[in-house]
Amino acid sequence: MIRQLRGEITQIEDNALIVDVGGVGYLVYSPTLTTQHTLHTDTLLHTYLAVRETALDLYGFATAVERRLFELLLTVPKIGPKSALAIMCQASPTLLIEQIATKEPAQLHKLSGIGKKTCENVVNHLHEKLGDLSEHVAPAKPIDAKQADAIDALVALGYDAASARDIVQTLSTDDNSVNDIITKALQKLP
Repeated sequence: MIRQLRGEITQIEDNALIVDVGGVGYLVYSPTLTTQHTLHTDTLLHTYLAVRETALDLYGFATAVERRLFELLLTVPKIGPKSALAIMCQASPTLLIEQIATKEPAQLHKLSGIGKKTCENVVNHLHEKLGDLSEHVAPAKPIDAKQADAIDALVALGYDAASARDIVQTLSTDDNSVNDIITKALQKLP
C-alpha cells in the first residue's frame, strides 16, 4: 500500500492534484479547497490507496492526522472514499473531530452536501473510535448563536462553510449584530 508520496505539484484541480514523482504523474484526490497547495513546489502527502475492481484511487492529505480521520470515515456504513473526501472538503479536521467528540452533528449538518442522517451516522459511529486523534488537533472555539447565523448567511451567499466559520470565529460578537458580523466577515473573505 502507498502510504506517502513526495514530489512536485504540477497541476491543481478541484479536489485533486497531479504530483510528479520521478517523472511519473500521480493523480491524487485531495481536499484542495481546505488545504493550501502551490504549483511547482515539492510536497509530502500522506496517502490512502483505495483498491476497487476497476481502479486504484490514491487519496492524499497534508498530515497523518487527516489521513487517519479519512480512514475512520471509511468505517462508517454507506461512506466510501469519494463521500469521505467530500466530507473532508466541507469540514476541517478540527470541526469534524470536535463534533464527533461532543456528539453534536449540528454544525456538520449545516455544511452543504452532508445530510442530517449522514452527520448523525458519522458522529454516532465514530464517537467511541476517535481515541487519541482529538489530542492532535487544537480544539476550535465554540460558536454562539450570532456567529452561527452569520455563518449560515455567508454559506447562503456562496462561501464555503469552513472559510466562513474560520473568519467568523475571529470576530467579536460583543456589541455586534449578525449584520455587523457578516459585513466584517465579507471584508476579510477573498
